[in-house]
Amino acid sequence: MAFPPIEIDATFIAFVAFCLFFALIVYLKAPAMIMSRLDTRSQAIAKELHDARKLREEAEKLLADYIAKQAAAEADAKAIVDHAKEQAAAVVEETRAAMAEAMKRREQQAEDRIAQAGRKAVDEVRQASVDAAIAAAEKLIRERMSAEAQSALVAEGAAEMTKRKFG
Repeated sequence: MAFPPIEIDATFIAFVAFCLFFALIVYLKAPAMIMSRLDTRSQAIAKELHDARKLREEAEKLLADYIAKQAAAEADAKAIVDHAKEQAAAVVEETRAAMAEAMKRREQQAEDRIAQAGRKAVDEVRQASVDAAIAAAEKLIRERMSAEAQSALVAEGAAEMTKRKFG
């Protein structure tokens, strides 16, 4: 079998130039350099992905911490509000009790003043009755007593005093 003669034309020259170009690239270790650069780039991307995962995990952890802190703060705020409500209710009860006690004391004082005024009025009426009775008795005694009866009474009173005092 015989090979057909090789025709040297532009296609053949382009083929030879292409083969020489690939041979030169292989000789200069371009595929190794390309692979090295691709590996370096791959490692850089892997490192960035690893760093991104780390940052994401840290962000998720911080988010969880802040959510927990927020929940704790809300619970504390609720506890503070509840405690304030309890204190307000206690103050209201204390105030009501104090007001009821004050009203009771004032009512008792008013009743005492009324009772005292009543006793004073009764005493004044009694005193007026006693004064009226004495005046009436004095008037009756003056009208019914003679001078001799008065002298006898004074002597009798003096004798009785003498007996009591010296006797």
